[in-house]
Amino acid sequence: MSEKTARQRWMAILSRASRAEVASLLGPDLPQHEVLKAPETGTVMVEGRAGGAGRRFNLGEATVTRCVVRLAEGAMGFSYALGRDARKARLAAILDARLQAEASDSTLHQGIARLAENQAAARDLASRKAAATKVDFFTLVRGA
Repeated sequence: MSEKTARQRWMAILSRASRAEVASLLGPDLPQHEVLKAPETGTVMVEGRAGGAGRRFNLGEATVTRCVVRLAEGAMGFSYALGRDARKARLAAILDARLQAEASDSTLHQGIARLAENQAAARDLASRKAAATKVDFFTLVRGA
């Protein structure tokens, strides 16, 4: 398995972020942009693997909204987001385009890093809460 590129990482972070988090990164003034593919909602099949590494199986469908924009400077941005939030999909596409055009030490990239840290902390908390409720079932063998 190959390592993720920087763009794959920030797109994954944006897809998990809330609309408010995405909007806060952009600020109140949106850059000039053209919507190439308006936000549209559809479904995708979600696959799972038995035990995380076993055979694939269809888990079910999920609603996804996608959008494509082009900034006035020419950079194109894409987004896919779970759910039906068309505004979030458009804002995430604009952010994708801006992040491609900006230096890796820019304020936007720092904001993405903060979002990643917050998401990791939330995952860790959820994992610890789940681990606290774990029940170990075992069988005692008598007379062996």
